[in-house]
Amino acid sequence: MAINSLERGVESSGRASIGLRHLRVDKWWIEPAISVFVLVSFIIYSTFRAFENKYYFTEPLLSPFYSPCLATSCIEGASHLGQPFGSWWVLSPALLILVFPLGFRLTCYYYRKTYYRSFWLSPPSCGVAEPHKSYSGETKSPLILQNSHRYFFIAGLAFNTLLTYDAIIAFKNPEGQWGHMSVGTLILLANATFLWLYSLSCHSCRHIMGGRLKHFSKHPIRYKSWMIISKLNASHPKYAWVSLIGVALCDFYVRLVASNTVTNFYFF
Repeated sequence: MAINSLERGVESSGRASIGLRHLRVDKWWIEPAISVFVLVSFIIYSTFRAFENKYYFTEPLLSPFYSPCLATSCIEGASHLGQPFGSWWVLSPALLILVFPLGFRLTCYYYRKTYYRSFWLSPPSCGVAEPHKSYSGETKSPLILQNSHRYFFIAGLAFNTLLTYDAIIAFKNPEGQWGHMSVGTLILLANATFLWLYSLSCHSCRHIMGGRLKHFSKHPIRYKSWMIISKLNASHPKYAWVSLIGVALCDFYVRLVASNTVTNFYFF
């Protein structure tokens, strides 16, 4: 039986033989290159800060990389929730913390797309072929661990709550008196806000709110919440980048103040 031209596809007569990976003439490589630069820069900075193990607390400001500070090695006054890890934890207290936000972002649906494309070239851009010959998806080790995202999402909510508490504490002055606001207060508030927007716009959050409902009319509160989260979800990539850069800038500001490089200006 003869094979018609539609069945033959690219082998049809009259089709051009194209040996290139793509025919795009725009600078498609800029976006993955920027992603690599930003993510690598964040990894280098956060790793440096985690092992620096100083300049993370100055009354009343606590770096988000070290919150909550749970070991006796923490700077005095930094342990708002006590020190359940005691003196046996001899490494940087930040290493007890960063694994959870790292896991949340590493398994995030948007970040998967970002680093799959930028680091693994899978694919590097729309209309550009990837160099890999096979793809097993996220059904085998180690990518099957991406399914833990929903659990890291719950842990992320707990850390967002703690960072909101830190922002509220920042309404104190260095002497511990309430009713004051500084530049650090605004920075910690902005950081907590961006992290809440990133978490609440998460695909897992949207699914938890309404993904398994069969009758929205029977669950009006969850339906309304699902609608709000769906609107936030449209801006999830933006919140992902803003919150990532924001948490680094927040830590950097606390470091500047704690190292006496700058003074934390108080408005009142």
